[in-house]
Amino acid sequence: MIATIIWSVIGITLASVVVLFGVRPLRRALVSRPVFTTYKRILPQMSETERVALEAGTVWWDGELFRGDPDWSKLLAYPVPKLTAAEQSFLDNEVEQACALVDDWQVTSELHDLPAEAWQYIKDKGFLGMIIPKRYGGLEFSAYAHSQIVTKLSTRCSALSVSVMVPNSLGPAELLLHYGTEAQKNHYLPRLAKGLEIPAFALTSPWAGSDAGSIPDVGIVCKGMWQGKEVLGMRVTWDKRYITLGPVCTILGLAFHLYDPDGLLGGKKHVGITCALVPRDTPGAEIGRRHFPLNAMFMNGPTRGKDVFMPLDYVIGGPAMVGQGWRMLMECLAAGRSISLPSSNTGMAQLTARSVGAYARVRSQFKMAIGRFEGVEEPLTRIGAYTYMMDAVRKMTAGAIDLGEKPSVVSAIAKYHVTERARQVVNDGMDIVGGKGICLGPSNFIGRAYQQIPIGITVEGANILTRSMILFGQGAIRCHPYVLKEMKAAFNPDARQGLDDFDRALFGHAVFTIRHAFSALRKGLTGSHFVSVPANVAPETRRYYQQLTRFSSAFAFLADISMLVLGGELKRREKLSARLGDILSMLYLCSATLKRYESEGRQQADAPLMHWAIWDAMYKAQMAFDGAIANFPVRWIGRLLYRMVFPLGHPYDVPSDRIGHRVAKLLIEPSAARDRLTAETYLPKGESEAVGALELALLATIEAEPIEAKIRAAEKKGVLVDNPDANVRDLAHAAFAAGIVTPAEYAALKRRNELRDIVIRVDDFPHDLGRMRQEPLLHKAAA
Repeated sequence: MIATIIWSVIGITLASVVVLFGVRPLRRALVSRPVFTTYKRILPQMSETERVALEAGTVWWDGELFRGDPDWSKLLAYPVPKLTAAEQSFLDNEVEQACALVDDWQVTSELHDLPAEAWQYIKDKGFLGMIIPKRYGGLEFSAYAHSQIVTKLSTRCSALSVSVMVPNSLGPAELLLHYGTEAQKNHYLPRLAKGLEIPAFALTSPWAGSDAGSIPDVGIVCKGMWQGKEVLGMRVTWDKRYITLGPVCTILGLAFHLYDPDGLLGGKKHVGITCALVPRDTPGAEIGRRHFPLNAMFMNGPTRGKDVFMPLDYVIGGPAMVGQGWRMLMECLAAGRSISLPSSNTGMAQLTARSVGAYARVRSQFKMAIGRFEGVEEPLTRIGAYTYMMDAVRKMTAGAIDLGEKPSVVSAIAKYHVTERARQVVNDGMDIVGGKGICLGPSNFIGRAYQQIPIGITVEGANILTRSMILFGQGAIRCHPYVLKEMKAAFNPDARQGLDDFDRALFGHAVFTIRHAFSALRKGLTGSHFVSVPANVAPETRRYYQQLTRFSSAFAFLADISMLVLGGELKRREKLSARLGDILSMLYLCSATLKRYESEGRQQADAPLMHWAIWDAMYKAQMAFDGAIANFPVRWIGRLLYRMVFPLGHPYDVPSDRIGHRVAKLLIEPSAARDRLTAETYLPKGESEAVGALELALLATIEAEPIEAKIRAAEKKGVLVDNPDANVRDLAHAAFAAGIVTPAEYAALKRRNELRDIVIRVDDFPHDLGRMRQEPLLHKAAA
């Protein structure tokens, strides 16, 4: 009897829910209307700059991850980016030559700039116009080619890569291509393509760094004399800093708030953020001084101007585009952010993997290569696996740009996580290299990278802000299938239409949340073993696809509950938002890594790199779930969330040491897998350069190892007992004198020793280091 009553109540409840959800007029009156009224009241007003930032760009693979059930066949179907014949030739020839023209030590310690011949070369060969179409004299390279070129240049010299990277990123050329008038395009783009103009873009203010929408720089619409005529223009005052290429630019892109107090444009008084192109020789423009960013000698500095008059024709797009600057910047941001820093930092990681791996084999202690010590294997493993994943993210994200996407959230994920992993990679490399790494000089192949790592962390959106405010904060609105629809409905001036749209979005959202609540629990209870994945994935990666789908469902559910419980307060709960962003990011990083593994033909030699990188990222995602749930503001909901997300406990431990050993081993010996991992690294020929010497020393070390084993066997027999030359430095001579090795073997040992000594050598200088740095400049000035 009691059971009958209980089931009757359950049945009536379910029937009521079905009726309520199914009958739109009823649910709209009883649920949607009161929720809509409350939602509109508590929803913070959105500024125009916030609205534009949220709506800018496109939703791409991040949307699949946010929906909780990624379509893996869609990921696998994305075309693999490839270079054209012209792009490959440019990479093999012009880029190689550009690298050869630059010596990083000379640039950073003597010239404090690129050599004049290098500047001229990159101008003449079109490096500054890679994104400019051929009809304007540019190279019209793909985003992938752009990324490949920046990656390679970054393995040689940061000043070289940044000087090429910035004109092809967010700046005058990009803005002109999308918004310039035909006259502006026809005048400036051919000059930019041939290096006749050097561009810079000035946005950052001392008083508004990351909060770029609050820049205090202003322009006042007024009439003034220009080239002997009275014209309608603007009087602009600005104070900018951190402007890359600013000290040497000939054309300055400038962002400022434009006001029209006298109504000369016939519209509102605050016109909005406006972007203009200001020639260097404009009267009143102050350009030329420079900053000194951590010994990275790319040109970077401040620019100022007070009441500088310029005609409205200076506005990018002409008078019709006044007040549209913020939209321009937000719409173009994703492309540059997807390429510049992910590429330059991946280049830094590739150089570290290549050079430190070789050093770990060449350098020996206690009669063993240091790369074979387990303590050194651990950082070597991170270097290798992180570099593999970073390159996967770089390529997949650049490929999205070539597909026509402007992935605002994905570009932020790529920028943040590639630069953070680069920091770890270079730090690990410095730990392995040890004393040699902390002494700067021509033979130090990692010191400058170690110094300059914070630059990538800081620029194009400081990483702290990116993680805590953008990755999930922007992703939750842009990528979620219903949140942005609900917000647009609330802001709709047509109340009837707004309620109708809100009703659809609200109940779609409710079904979405409930579905993923049960999905997360079901997949947790079954260990995701029954999740369907495409049949054509590599068998060794099948479980990753299943677990990623499980984590995606759990993330969708956790994100919805967080937004439901906290509402607008979630924006201020930055630690919680950051952890949710970490989960989304790890899902993207793993997706890119799986995509790379498939795209490159499931190279079995690369499998340890793939396995360790994904396992590490999944473990980090799991810890991010833990951090978000453990710190959930409503404790009983947090406990319930944990039981639903991890009903049987955690699926991941730290990555296996066994796999880590295989990764570390891959870094310290020549192989096709090592070449693929470091494919974009510039490798100078000959022993006169640090990286070239390492390449030669690695081969010589491997050749010498069986000979050294022969000597050690003789030592164990007591053949070299009491021989004063039988020390770590002179052992080869002692063995040859004792007849242990042949003349050919002795020659191989001598050659190895010569190269080893070059590799482990630490530079020294005259006592007066200050004079040592100044003398080349004085000689240059005298000349």
